[in-house]
Amino acid sequence: MSKKKDWICLAAGFGGAVLGVFVVSFCNRQAMALPLPPRLIILLACYWVIALVPIVIMLLAKDKLSNYGFTKEKLPFQIAAGVLVGIAMSLVLTLLPHLFGLGGFVDNGTRYQYLWQFVWEFIYYTLSVACVEEFVFRGFIYQKIKSISQKDVTALVVSSVLFGLFHFLSGNIIQIVITACIGAFFCLCRMKIKHCSTLSLIIAHGIYDALITVWASLFLQG
Repeated sequence: MSKKKDWICLAAGFGGAVLGVFVVSFCNRQAMALPLPPRLIILLACYWVIALVPIVIMLLAKDKLSNYGFTKEKLPFQIAAGVLVGIAMSLVLTLLPHLFGLGGFVDNGTRYQYLWQFVWEFIYYTLSVACVEEFVFRGFIYQKIKSISQKDVTALVVSSVLFGLFHFLSGNIIQIVITACIGAFFCLCRMKIKHCSTLSLIIAHGIYDALITVWASLFLQG
């Protein structure tokens, strides 16, 4: 019965996250007509719609954040692990391609000129995108799959495949595969790196995503 409940929670949670993508896409289009301050607030808050169903399921199931890889222990080490992983990913997966003239393959199409824009990018990707996606995929979905299969490897593979498929609106098949591989890497980091928690992955994810725009703006101006 427990496994059946986990299957239902998994399907509902992932389905709710996918539905949330469409809601976020709609809200983002509507927000473009608003003045800048309310637009930024809406963009920041709206992405959390994706996590709404998993959060409701977590509360109904009386799960704790500790079930999803969060912990209060060694917080400075968790933060340090996240920063180091995020910077390392950025150097290898974004900076190196730019240095070798392959920046177009890792370009997100965004260009900024002002410092506040880069600061906003980091805040948005960390507090919205990274928090939501790490909670949903490396937290909620990973835990449900592990509870069903009793195997970390199965949870790693399935949660990463779902993470790739989750990005179907924003990318082609190659980008979906790459995103799935990044999801698998995040899982491995939490499994193998000491003091690397879900909080660490949120920090790493936010740094990695935000620095994509930094490198693109530096190397591909004009």
